[in-house]
Amino acid sequence: MQLWCTENETEYLGLTTRVKETLFAGKSEFQDVAVVDTYQFGRMLVLDGVFQTSIAEEFVYHEMIAHIPLFIHPNPKKVLVIGGGDGGAVREVVRHDTVEKVEMVEIDGLVVEVSKKYLPQISKAMLENNPKLDLKIGDGIGHMAAAENEYDVIIVDCSDPIGPGEGLFTHAFYQNVYKALKPDGLFVQQTESPFYHQPLIQRLSKDIKDIFPIHEMYLAHIPIYPGGMHCFTIGSKKYASKDVDLSNRQKLETKYYNEELQKAAFALPNFVKELIK
Repeated sequence: MQLWCTENETEYLGLTTRVKETLFAGKSEFQDVAVVDTYQFGRMLVLDGVFQTSIAEEFVYHEMIAHIPLFIHPNPKKVLVIGGGDGGAVREVVRHDTVEKVEMVEIDGLVVEVSKKYLPQISKAMLENNPKLDLKIGDGIGHMAAAENEYDVIIVDCSDPIGPGEGLFTHAFYQNVYKALKPDGLFVQQTESPFYHQPLIQRLSKDIKDIFPIHEMYLAHIPIYPGGMHCFTIGSKKYASKDVDLSNRQKLETKYYNEELQKAAFALPNFVKELIK
């Protein structure tokens, strides 16, 4: 018998992959958590039936959500990651020489433990107890509300805007992000598909523009996400992508990110420009 795993994106659209084996299936306080071994993508983390990351293509998302903002900021020392329980974002963040401390606040401890057991390539920094990393299991929204003038860069590595991730896509949350950043700080958030989630993107773009003087969006091509085209949104107090100078910055060995993409990723198709205008 063949086993298949399907993420239903809309009433009319789904992404399906054939599964070799279910390695873990359980339920936390917040969501259903599963790890399946697939023929196409290798091991894959699935939360509430939504594909999160996989061994085959995780480098795209994690490199792009981490390196783009960390190179826009000229000297990021203290970084906060909200969510990111698989560990991929912090794995990339700790590689930056300028970064002295990374706080990671993930609401679901089961996601962390399952990722460490079944996705060691992704959760490397957590498994090795990297000295830069301070991992906390807790509410990222509450953590953000309590922080003030503390971080150079904040990375919101959240799941979809449903369930435990819903509160990370609100005007009030972005106000707290602004407050938590230093005077020249910036933040980035994964903001779904510009093809399938247009009302969401329009709303949050407006919210971020209301609060931050600089608002930008960039793209990456991620095979397990709807349509392959995925967007990230930046709110910055001072620094913009056009001002980046990488001539004296650290050179990283990467599989997707490169210096050309540091600016090219911000070149948007016309329909996306219209979406956030």
